[in-house]
Amino acid sequence: MNRGPKLTKDHAISLAIQGLEFLAADEDRLATFLSLAGIGPGDIRAAAQDPQFLSGVLDHIASDEDLVVEFAQNAGIDPRYVEAARAALGGGNWERDVP
Repeated sequence: MNRGPKLTKDHAISLAIQGLEFLAADEDRLATFLSLAGIGPGDIRAAAQDPQFLSGVLDHIASDEDLVVEFAQNAGIDPRYVEAARAALGGGNWERDVP
């Protein structure tokens, strides 16, 4: 039984960063993501250092079938790699620490 691709954590991080770049390439997609993530545009760079945030990027992309297909086509990957990357990063939801 084929369970799909397996990725290392480094490859998953790289794919998640590609996903963030994909979201950032479209103002509406980025605004929707930032709103759901609860961060502002100025916080992206710092948040992207957190593997849980990057997992959240992949969660967001995977939450919409059309979005995951479009991202996969843009990245030149099989859409199953999005789920494999989420698994490699431990999945789960990212929440910004509020001081």
